[in-house]
Amino acid sequence: MDTSLIKQAFFSGMGSVFPAATLEIRHQGRRLGGGFTGWLDPQNEQHAAYFDSLFDLASVSKLFVTTAFMTLVEEGKVGLDQQVSTTLDEFTGLRPVTPFEDPLNPGQMVPSRNEKAMVDASKVTFRNLLAHNSGLPAWQPLFKEIGPAAARQVALKTSFFYPTGNRVVYSDIGLILLGMAVENLSGLRLDEAVYQRVTRPLRLHSTSYLPIGEKHYDSTNIAPTEICSWRGRRIVAEVHDENAARLGGIAGHAGLFSTAIDLSWFGQMFLDGGAPLLKPETVAEMTRLQAQEGTTRRGLGFALWSPDPVNSSNPFSQRVFGHTGFTGTSLWIDPERQLVVALLTNRVYYGRDPAGIQAYRIKVHRAIKEVIDQ
Repeated sequence: MDTSLIKQAFFSGMGSVFPAATLEIRHQGRRLGGGFTGWLDPQNEQHAAYFDSLFDLASVSKLFVTTAFMTLVEEGKVGLDQQVSTTLDEFTGLRPVTPFEDPLNPGQMVPSRNEKAMVDASKVTFRNLLAHNSGLPAWQPLFKEIGPAAARQVALKTSFFYPTGNRVVYSDIGLILLGMAVENLSGLRLDEAVYQRVTRPLRLHSTSYLPIGEKHYDSTNIAPTEICSWRGRRIVAEVHDENAARLGGIAGHAGLFSTAIDLSWFGQMFLDGGAPLLKPETVAEMTRLQAQEGTTRRGLGFALWSPDPVNSSNPFSQRVFGHTGFTGTSLWIDPERQLVVALLTNRVYYGRDPAGIQAYRIKVHRAIKEVIDQ
């Protein structure tokens, strides 16, 4: 199989979209190919990216936390339609619907359509959190709080953005709460729960949280991200997401670092029917349509195929499922083609404008589709 078209597309983003990237493709249960390009110290053109280079997964972390939660569902410790308040007793009571601050435009508010409504937090279920139709806002500036405990309290006490079930609004807050629930249900801190329930059984030895101040990593093998205005420095070997950083580097919505190889093996698990972590019926439930608004289609934790031509899922079959990360990462799994594509970049090194990474993902995915379908 001639993969030159894939290679051409993969290398096309170097130096313009990102300074470093790795790619891993699995097809029909076997490695089809991959690649690596760029520098982990682009300013000095040192420390070339390689297959074992670590990238900040950003929101792709949500899939690992979701998987840990689903193992607890299978064990009967929690139900998908169980109320979140049964596990997080502070997440209860009537709360107002309010605007929330736009994370990409600090100081600007995202208006709500239902600002006079009230929502009963105690009626929100775990299915709502996972399908992103809970009513919770997309984001809150938790990083402005003093310490992890205060940040967690803001997440637990947050107001709503719309009545539960009325819309589909992707919410970091919902997955932060899911991570807290995993801790309470498992009796373990979230990083340990993800390790025990997901990464260790799958032998994903290069996938872990990087808790601030607890471990020492070879920062020369970790892709740097942007210069953070809040922290006043280039972010290296530390989670890019400000809220995850305030939560100690361990959160339900972000914080994991990994390699493209590890991420592809994680994706392969879902093609293999969930073995050895989950049952096939659990994977089927996670990857069926749970909620939809416009071209946004959600499973449980997973984004599903979108008819939007600029969505990175679009080149694949309508059975595809996966997730993207703000730092420039993505994982897509196409059962129709028996295909897993793990693409890791650090595109935020150059800033937060999404246009470049959106076009790049589409280009790479179309090239892979064309080669696979030959």
